[in-house]
Amino acid sequence: MIRFSSSLKFSALSAALVLGACTHKQEAVTTPPPPPPVAAPAPAPAPVASGILPGSAEDLRVNVGDTVHFTLDQYNVEESDKALLGRQAAWLQKYPSVRVTIEGHADERGTREYNLALGARRANAVKEYLVSQGVSTGRVETVSYGKERPICTTSDEGCWSQNRRGVTIVTGGANS
Repeated sequence: MIRFSSSLKFSALSAALVLGACTHKQEAVTTPPPPPPVAAPAPAPAPVASGILPGSAEDLRVNVGDTVHFTLDQYNVEESDKALLGRQAAWLQKYPSVRVTIEGHADERGTREYNLALGARRANAVKEYLVSQGVSTGRVETVSYGKERPICTTSDEGCWSQNRRGVTIVTGGANS
């Protein structure tokens, strides 16, 4: 009988636990989320005149100017372009670690060989003017693209005049 009563007690206890667990469900407690932390106001950024980094290639292109134009079959620097080249020379003196390449370009008329030679003369004319303004010759390289890299492809004088140019490209030492 002892055996029966232990089994009976064990069965009764198990049944009570099972039934007790099934009959009472604990309700979920919903608490509102905590309010978002209040961030301290960010310090005001320093005023910036523009997003252009001084001494960068973009600085030269936007704030100084990088392109001079030439008349048909000519490579002499025009009086109207000397002011721009003077600003380039001043900018290069302000940033002495910057190196540049002068690209010489021509319009589509003429042979490839003629336009390559003309582009080289144009690039050298720009370089010589910068050197005459105090820029070290070792900081200025030249390259001719002739008619191979037009910025305008329409066959008319307005387009051709845009392609007859010398472009100053920052190639090293500039701020990123």
